[in-house]
Order: sequence, then C-alpha cells, then structure tokens
Amino acid sequence: MWITLVTGTACAGRTSVALGTALAEARAGRRVLLVSADADPAAVAGEDLSLLAPDPAADFRREFLALQARSTTALDLLGAAPFEDAELTELPGSRDFALLRSLRDAAAGDWDLAVVELPPVTEALALLALPAQLRRYLRRLLPPERQAARALRPMLAQLAGVPLPAQWLYETTARWEAELAAVQDVLDAPGTAVRLVVEPGPAAEEALRTARLGLALHGLAMEGVVANRVLPADSPDPWFAGLAAEQHRHLAALRETQPGLHELPHLGRALRGPEDLALLAVTAPATGAAPAAPPEWTVEDRRDEDGILVWHVPLPGAVKDGLSLVRRGDELLLGAGPFRRAVPLPAVLRRCTVTGAGLVDGDLRIRFTPDPGLWPRTAP
Repeated sequence: MWITLVTGTACAGRTSVALGTALAEARAGRRVLLVSADADPAAVAGEDLSLLAPDPAADFRREFLALQARSTTALDLLGAAPFEDAELTELPGSRDFALLRSLRDAAAGDWDLAVVELPPVTEALALLALPAQLRRYLRRLLPPERQAARALRPMLAQLAGVPLPAQWLYETTARWEAELAAVQDVLDAPGTAVRLVVEPGPAAEEALRTARLGLALHGLAMEGVVANRVLPADSPDPWFAGLAAEQHRHLAALRETQPGLHELPHLGRALRGPEDLALLAVTAPATGAAPAAPPEWTVEDRRDEDGILVWHVPLPGAVKDGLSLVRRGDELLLGAGPFRRAVPLPAVLRRCTVTGAGLVDGDLRIRFTPDPGLWPRTAP
C-alpha cells in the first residue's frame, strides 16, 4: 500500500492537488482513499473514490469520555462531577490527534493508495514528529517496567509514604503507546512519503529548504515536489508577461534544487469539477516504484586511523549557526533550524563520548571517542 502525505505552502492548492491525484488514481482502477478535512464531498460524488474526513470534535469527545469512564473510581474519590457528551468542546491540538488517527485507520484499510492532506509544511512536520515525541515522554514519565511491581504496589506505597500511580493510569498509557506506535509504523513504512505542493515564488524555495531539512532530521522520505499554478510564459500582455517571468525565475531555481519537479498549469479560473481536477493530478511515483528512502544515518569506524567513530547525519540545507547538539545519557538532542529531535544513540556509540562535530555539504559529522572505562579491552 502507498500513502502519499500532501503538504506545502499555505494557499498553494494542497487540497486541489490531493483531490485531483486521488481522483485520477481511482479512475485508473485503483482502490483509493482520500483523507482530507477540506475536500468537498460533492466534487467526488459518483466517482469510485472513498473520502475520510477527520472530525476533531467527535474524536476529542470520544477519547475524553473513554478516559473519564476508565477513571471513574479516582474521580469519585475526588468528588469530581463528570462531563456529558453535549457539554464537551474540543481543545487545541485535537485536530492533530484526529488526523493521526485517520492516518492509522487509512493504513489499516484495504486500499491501494491513500492520499492524506496535511496542514502547511511547518505544521505538518511538527505533526509527523508528534508520535515519536509523545512516546518518548510516556516512557520517561511512566516507564513500562514499573508495571511489573503491580503486586508489590501496596507495600511499596507504605514504604515510600506516598501513593503509587493507579493501574488505570498504566493501562491508559499502554493504550496510548500502542496507538502512537501504530501511527509511527505507518510513517516509517517504505510506501509512505511526503509530497510538497508550492506556488513558484520566494516562499516556495524557503518551504522546500525547510521541508528537506525537517524530513531528513526525522528520517522521513520526500516523494516529490509539485509546482502548482504555473503561468504561461508567452503572454503578449506586458503586465502579465512580467508576472510570469518573475514566477519562472523561481521555477528555474526549484528545478535546480529538486530534480523531477512536477509542474501544473494555472487554470485561469476557479475549479469547475472533476475534469478540472484531473488536470491537477500527479500520479507518479506514488503508485509506481517505491519512493526513495531517506538518507541513512551511518557510523564510520575510524579507530585505526584516528581513534574515533564518526556518526554521519544527513541534513540537507542545514547551516552551522542553526545546529545544536546535547548528549543526554543514551540520547542525542539534535536541533537543526526550527526542528528538534531526541535521537537514541546507536549501541556502539553509547560507550563513547562526544568530542566534536562538523557540517560538510549538508552532512553533519559527529565525532565520538571510545570511553576506556566502557569499551571492551583487546588482548595484547
């Protein structure tokens, strides 16, 4: 199954490109699901295309009431008054969780292709990083191994003098962990990749740099870039020709940065139905060859030459001033531009200390020196 995650700059036509692509694939005989909160159901009426619209309000109410039901005993002890469905309103962040659950549900279905519309690129990258971040928080705050002491909890509570977390909290945490892991598996699957939709201009080039950096940091693949609403370059009107020339200068820069750029024409009017949407379809390579995998993070063994190991972290578009590195136990807190990620160290590097780093042509090279107290000794 292929999953195409469509993001891009604001107002660049993400919804139209996602809808047009899904419609074209469905007309080609594939089983297609479109996940979008903004697509008009009337636009696909009568087409062999399924539409899943995330409902953040309903999703929030369902999850909140389920948590409240599992916490009834604790809430009764506190004298809390439970909420009813009709009085609940969604909280900030509900949209993100609803979209992630829709992504998980889409992957569980019997589809050839799922086209998922995401928010603009910076929000989309934060959304895609959310499952891994939340799983890390849950493991730190409520370690799974603590559940093994369930039978000893009353005694431990007496010895410590404070109540230990109730079993319902661990059960809820385990359920959240399972749901987040399912979403992470979808994001990490070989058939999942991001498609960037931009309108040629200064914002497009910046969005592409941001997307490439953020996706590389989080180990996600980019399937391709779509330049939407491209103006014709042969207009006799001087004002229009000047506008088109400016756009085509930015378009040339995008072509240099992104080989295989998809270019879609400006229709010169509002969309009028499925036939117009068909003009905005970008079908390859979503259902052809698998999208290119993100560059691997490799460890280079240079102990014989320099006594060090080098971790190569590909970060295209990164600049030295925008990088930060902090070692915390068996994790490396890595910052690149507006993005941050806590990365587990490979096993071989956990017995080393960080001794330096350098950025060479988008390749962050982090130097590690083996710790003599932890590294196995070799026979003389």
